[in-house]
Amino acid sequence: MNSSFDFSRSLSEDRPVAALWGCRLGTGSRSCVVKEDDDFLDHLVLLRTICLGADARDELHVVAVDSKNASGEHKPVPIAALRSSLLPMISLKGLELVPPVTFVLQCGAGPVYLSGQLVTLEDDAMSETHEEELLEEDVGDEDDDGAS
Repeated sequence: MNSSFDFSRSLSEDRPVAALWGCRLGTGSRSCVVKEDDDFLDHLVLLRTICLGADARDELHVVAVDSKNASGEHKPVPIAALRSSLLPMISLKGLELVPPVTFVLQCGAGPVYLSGQLVTLEDDAMSETHEEELLEEDVGDEDDDGAS
């Protein structure tokens, strides 16, 4: 059984720049997919924390990420090896992944919790158009104030 997250359902029309994200890996769900959105904007998955659940057994839990590499191949790469008695949690900084991304629990029963942020990068052309519209509105407001 796979769990998945779809950008289009998480971001409203107002489109916040970042949204919190998380998933649970375990015996019932060995993988989690963060899908690519079809809004023609760039998206990033910023993975921040991987931790074992309180009821995880004292065994090795290996989490891997499967994302397209520079040559277009998909190969799972282990990013965390956790054990409740030695290293129950890790904090990551600077791990930015481009969707679609699949997180896989390669070994261990879990539960393992992953959390981070989903970031939408604004399109520069759209941003510039919006700024120009705001400037035009400001100039129009100033003209109205001067006419009064």
